[in-house]
Order: sequence, then structure tokens, then C-alpha cells
Amino acid sequence: MRRIASSVCVALFCVVASWGSAFAFPPIQRTVLDNGLVLLVSEEHSLPFMTINLMVKTGSKDDPPGEEGVAELSATSLLLGAAGRTLKQINEELDFMGANMDTSANKDYTTVSLRVLKKDLERGFSIFMDVLTKPTFPADEVKKEISRTLAAIQALQDRPGAVADRAFQKALYLGGPYGHPTEGTRESVSKLTREAVRRFHGLHYHPDNAILSVVGDIDQRSIDGYMAPWLKKWPKAGLSEKRIEVKFSTRKETIKVNKPVTQSNIVIGNGGMSRDNPDYYAAQVMNYILGAGSLTSRLMEDIRNKRGLAYSVASAFEARKYPGPFMVFLQTKNSSANEAIKAAMENLERVRTELVSEKELEDAKKYLVGNFPQRFSTQSRIASFFAQVEYYGLGLDYPEKYPSLINGITRQDVLRVARAYVRPDESVTVVVADLKEAGLK
Repeated sequence: MRRIASSVCVALFCVVASWGSAFAFPPIQRTVLDNGLVLLVSEEHSLPFMTINLMVKTGSKDDPPGEEGVAELSATSLLLGAAGRTLKQINEELDFMGANMDTSANKDYTTVSLRVLKKDLERGFSIFMDVLTKPTFPADEVKKEISRTLAAIQALQDRPGAVADRAFQKALYLGGPYGHPTEGTRESVSKLTREAVRRFHGLHYHPDNAILSVVGDIDQRSIDGYMAPWLKKWPKAGLSEKRIEVKFSTRKETIKVNKPVTQSNIVIGNGGMSRDNPDYYAAQVMNYILGAGSLTSRLMEDIRNKRGLAYSVASAFEARKYPGPFMVFLQTKNSSANEAIKAAMENLERVRTELVSEKELEDAKKYLVGNFPQRFSTQSRIASFFAQVEYYGLGLDYPEKYPSLINGITRQDVLRVARAYVRPDESVTVVVADLKEAGLK
């Protein structure tokens, strides 16, 4: 192993005074192995178990054209068999140890996680590495997984919120790797094969394309004795990051989807920002005031509480590795769809043209800073958090910096980012409703 910046651990083991109350921040040790794997370790010995979280820097953005959904299928298929073990044997061994292993994929990255007792680390980690590096992808089981995925895609057609989101993403992205659902489409998934899964795994699952975070009852002796021998045998592939280009629609349009539903599901939005954008923190403050602040947000106060137009309303930035969308979500009666959309647009224009109040600004800052420690409430949250910090290049001192990044935002900053990233004149609006009842036929 090649150890990196041992002083980082000292800097991070602290009580962060700027939280307003003492908060013990978990220590973290960062190591880079010779094969390129980034290893993040946080020791916490109050309970005799640990969480191991591997982030592979590949997701649905890397799906080849015509094989949309293969990243997610590859992730779910890892547990179907490995190194001579069948799916049943893997599950029986995990159950015997009281361990849990899971996989998931999103647009940017894939996660393989293991929760295991310290006494079972050697056995549990051997299964983990076999699943990761020696999956067999048994043909029959992969076919069953494809069938389950197709059934899930079909079920989404009965969820108007999911229909609205998929239509919005497709219209907003002018093609490109972010435009299709992570699970793929019926057309693409029905054509996927075991060979496609094997090929995707072979291309992307390598240590120099991964981040491994370990949190809990772990120590250097266990790492050197049980984990390092496995990790050192994992060969690097000499991968370099393949950057992608994201193009958003800038044409204002409304997409109407007719469904026999009692309430309209509406998504309004435009192209947003990437996670490494310096404006991210001002955008978070602005978005809290606009629509992320639950019952206290402007959208909720105006559209639900004052006008009684919506059952629920919120806004969000999906800041990804590359630019993601800004969105407003609405649910309302079919008969009030037009009025609710108009009210939402009025609020978007207002946040772009008027300074927010001092109280709104301070309330947003207090919430965002005060809620930040919740990200460290469980082992799995800590493991996931640090993997994302590494992936997005935020720096391991990010939790120390976060309060000042938020508290430094001014009313003028909020107005500036609203004008830059909330663009009603370029918005895509999707309405899933009984269009006749909603007056949208």
C-alpha cells in the first residue's frame, strides 16, 4: 500500500466548533494502493461490526447505445453467483453470518456494500471480493433478472409521478448519457444478454476505477491481515476518466401525457449544474428557500397553504458528476393543473427578480448547517458520504469547510444563482393527467 497524507487524519479528527454545538466528526484515513484503489477507513469501535462500501465509478451514463440499463443489470447480477458459489449458497453464507450485501447503480456510479460482524470479516470479505471480481453471471439467473427488470419498468407505467419524471428527463436531455432511465427501457432491456453484462463488468470493474470505504469496528491489523491480501490481487486496468458532454433543451415546451388519474403530476424544470460547480452552495440555500424547505418553503406556503392548489410541491437540484436538472414537482387536482403551473412559474420569476429576506436566508443557513451531521448518523451513511466526497473531489476536509461554505452565502448570491440556474423561459413542463378534466386536451 502507498499511504497518502497521514496528516489528513489528524486534521479531520476534531470537534467542529462552527456547528454551533459540539459535534464529534469521525476520523478518516485515506490510502491509495499500488493498483490505484482509493481506500478510506474510519474506525469506530462502539459496536462489533463494520460497513464496507465500494463505489465503482460507472453508472448508466456509461451504458453503450442500444444497451441502456446494462450498468444496473450488471450491478444486480453480481450476487447471482461467484467463484463457484451459486446465488443460493451466497445467500446462505451471508445469512449464517448475519451479514448483508447489496448492490445498486445510479447515473454516475455503482455501489457494492457489505455489513458484517468483525469476527466474520475474513469470511465475509472473501465473499465480497469474489462477488466483485469473479462473478459468474449464470445465464438462467441473468434471464430472470432481466424479466424482473422488465416487470419493474412496466409497473412504473402505472405510477404517474414516474411517468412524468421519465418524460421530463427524456425531453430535457438532447440525447446523451443522462437522458435514459438508469434501469433502461423495455426496448433496450429486452435485448440485453449475459455477454453484455460480462463485457460491461470487464470494462469498468477495476481498482483504479473504484473507491473503497470501510467504517466501524476495523483496525490496521484487520486491514493488513484480511483485506489487503485480497485487494492487492485485484489488477488495475490503466483506466482514464472518459468525460461526457451534456446538452440541455433550451426550448420552452409543455409535454402532456393522458392518464385516467384523479390528480395531475407535474414536473417543471431546466438544465442545472454539476456537483463541482462553485455555485452549488448558493444554489442549495436558494433552493431551500424556494421549495426544499418542506412546509416553510415559498412554493409550499404559496401554492399549498395560501392558494390550496397542491397536495405536495417541492423543488430540487440534481447536481451530478456532470450537469443535472433543476426541477419543481407538483401534485394537484386535474381541474387546477393550469392554475398550479401558473403559480409555480410566478414563484420562479419572483426568486429571480427579488432579494430574499434576511429571515429566509438565516433560516435556510441554520437548517442546512444544523442538519449536516445527520449524514454521519449510521455507518452506512458515513461510508457512502466519504465515497461521494472522494468521487466528487470535495476534499476530506469538506465537513470542516461546509458550515463556512453555507454561512458565507449572501442575499445577492441567492439572487445571482436564481437568475443563472432557474430559467422559466427555457423550461420543460410535463403534465401527466386526465387531460380532458384538466382542460389540456
